Amino acid sequence: MATRKAMLMCLGLPLFFPGALAQNHAPPGCSPDLDPLYYNLCDRSGAWGIVLEAVAGAGIITTFVLTIILVASLPFVQDTKKRSLLGTQVFFLLGTLGLFCLVFACVVKPDFATCASRRFLFGVLFAICFSCLVAHILSLNFLVRKNHGPRGWVIFTVALLLTLVEVIINTEWLIITLVRGGGQLSPLGNGSAQWTGTSPCAIANMDFVMALIYVMLLLLGAFLGAWPTLCGRFKRWRKHGVFVLLTTVISIVIWVVWIVMYTYGNEQHQSPTWDDPTLAIALAASAWTFVLFYVIPEVSQVTKPSPEQSYQGDMYPTRGVGYETILKEQTGQSMFVENKAFSMDEPASGAAKRPVSPYSGYNGQLLTSVYQPTEMALMHKGPSEGAYDVILPRATANSQVMGSANSTLRAEDMYMIQSHQVATPPKDGKISQVFRNPYVWD
Repeated sequence: MATRKAMLMCLGLPLFFPGALAQNHAPPGCSPDLDPLYYNLCDRSGAWGIVLEAVAGAGIITTFVLTIILVASLPFVQDTKKRSLLGTQVFFLLGTLGLFCLVFACVVKPDFATCASRRFLFGVLFAICFSCLVAHILSLNFLVRKNHGPRGWVIFTVALLLTLVEVIINTEWLIITLVRGGGQLSPLGNGSAQWTGTSPCAIANMDFVMALIYVMLLLLGAFLGAWPTLCGRFKRWRKHGVFVLLTTVISIVIWVVWIVMYTYGNEQHQSPTWDDPTLAIALAASAWTFVLFYVIPEVSQVTKPSPEQSYQGDMYPTRGVGYETILKEQTGQSMFVENKAFSMDEPASGAAKRPVSPYSGYNGQLLTSVYQPTEMALMHKGPSEGAYDVILPRATANSQVMGSANSTLRAEDMYMIQSHQVATPPKDGKISQVFRNPYVWD
């Protein structure tokens, strides 16, 4: 009799208290004390939660780093037109960061908080990103045609106003479906809870998609607006239009796939458990598309100067005035400057050319047989010793400006006179040397 009662109690316990055994049975990889709401974050049997968690975590870190880089590059942006877009791009990064964070709300099991956040933030975060793309495209259409676009605060205001429209739509939707209905919980006798018809989780998949029509219109507007940017006169802005166009094309493909899967595929295969993974995959894929095809290319282009600034930099280069700069400039130049007014060219006999001053009697050739007194020696000897008829060349001031060609010609005449005096012996047996001043006419 006692054995029969014990068997009935063992068989009846799972029927009347099914949560008693469920609390002790945790999936592999999860702690038994963990709330069942978070089993998908650690369940190794269904690895989709762990994979999406890792992908979303990497996206959060990447987006945060890109935001810091974009804000820190503000003092180094030389192009004022690009600087006016930084506010909108930072707003876009915040929306992308929110998409990565919303992935965790789709991985965990649904409850009142997670379902409400999905319904409200899914459309709002996508509206932030697509509104920023629409505002950027609006600015690019002006830049590719006039090379002058709206101011930065105008672009940011356009993106903010387009986002507020979706905020109003989702707020009104939640107020109508939840607050008016109450959204209360109805406890059951077995200790579990079941949502009423007015709970945020009690919504058809088709209704969830229909609430995102405005977001789809923003995506379509960004896609259509990117095409005219490829035909503008100023070609340097076309690559920014290519970034937006590529991002919107991939986003359209992602949205078509997840909507078909969410509204049709899961119902046909009778697998409603794939609704949450579908939303999480769509969020992660779209966010990484924004990062790889729009944010990273824009960040890489933000500090590049415009062609006008590059031309001005080449025309007026910045030069240092330090001692090192002077030495570098003197290295490529000759340190010796020849004064042609006092130099004599060498004869065509092949002798080495050397600079010759008229104040010295040495002209590159050895004249050992001729005595050449200096001016100082003549002053000491006085005028009594007039055995030498010497006329020393002196530089005299001339009212006319002498050219370099005339100066060289007179030096040659002087050399010919000296050579003639050396070659002709004196008639009276005395050494006579006459120097004519090439700068004084007889």
